[in-house]
Amino acid sequence: MEKISFGFIGLGLIGGSIAKSIKRVYGKSSYILAYDINQETLSTACQDGIVDEPVFEINSAFSICQFLFLCAPVSFNNENLYNIKTFLSPDCILTDVGSVKTGIHEAISNLNMDSHFIGGHPMAGSEKTGYHNSSDRLVENAFYIITPTRTVSQAMVQTYTEFIKAIGAIPLSLSYEEHDYITAAISHLPHVIAASLVNLVKQSDNDQHIMKMIAAGGFKDITRIASSSTEMWTQIALTNKDNLLQLLHDYIHSLLAIMDTLTASDEKAIEHFFSTAREFRDSLGDSSSGPIKKIPLIYVDIPDKTGIIAAIATILANNQINLKNIGIVHNREFEEGALRIEFYDDLSANQASVLLNNSGYMVFHS
Repeated sequence: MEKISFGFIGLGLIGGSIAKSIKRVYGKSSYILAYDINQETLSTACQDGIVDEPVFEINSAFSICQFLFLCAPVSFNNENLYNIKTFLSPDCILTDVGSVKTGIHEAISNLNMDSHFIGGHPMAGSEKTGYHNSSDRLVENAFYIITPTRTVSQAMVQTYTEFIKAIGAIPLSLSYEEHDYITAAISHLPHVIAASLVNLVKQSDNDQHIMKMIAAGGFKDITRIASSSTEMWTQIALTNKDNLLQLLHDYIHSLLAIMDTLTASDEKAIEHFFSTAREFRDSLGDSSSGPIKKIPLIYVDIPDKTGIIAAIATILANNQINLKNIGIVHNREFEEGALRIEFYDDLSANQASVLLNNSGYMVFHS
């Protein structure tokens, strides 16, 4: 069987995860070449059996590729395009994984590479970065947005779409302009809001840091993404600046509107404000693998006695259920259960819930 050749320029969290997915799905029928400025990353990926051929500079080695993924930081992609242009085979599908599409599409057009390019953005990620945090299941069941150029062939689009389905993701085709506006609203703006809220609390706290000490799980959950890579999000904010500024303007306007409503003590308007948000939020599915993922966790109502946490951990360990984090909830204003347990996946959380219920514990889900 003829092998399918895949090339990667950059092998971080997303690139590494797609490469691992390829090996899981295609196995020995795939051949992966990869370039990364981090030699240790390349070495590890080769030892893992993910990369078949390490490439130490962007050269003609990539000319055999049927798929070529640009997975370096946004600031490097344009330079990499210049370097790779000479070596592309006529039938190679060139794609990227960036969360902003306008810049790469403009660069592709300036270099007359439109017939090769299909922009790609897997709506999956993590606060963690790097190949060592990659997973062969990261993009599974996640939307994978593609932004074909106007001149790329329909056959190439179909081939790429089938590839996305093969690795378990859900393809969705958009124009690059539409993609950037949508992601600004559902991904980029929330990061700005989360960071601004964290900074507000930090600046508003007193010398005893009481706000920090009693911050509830709700505050930590909605601001979790503020822990993401500052370098990455600086680049994203700058490259999608126009859409982000427009949405920030709209968001500020909405905050001013609720301020006016509160000032007027308009109870019906305030209730409408919360109820419409609740209805829309409750209509969202829980299966997203996007960058703002629901944490698999449960809360357990426990008595305050010695050894109770160890007893629960033992029940789960005896049933081969791995914990990601466990701890007492000291602020339970919006949460039920005194013990908060995080897991690596939903299956483990569901199994733990059944086990602990059967052992006589009261279990609550987030």
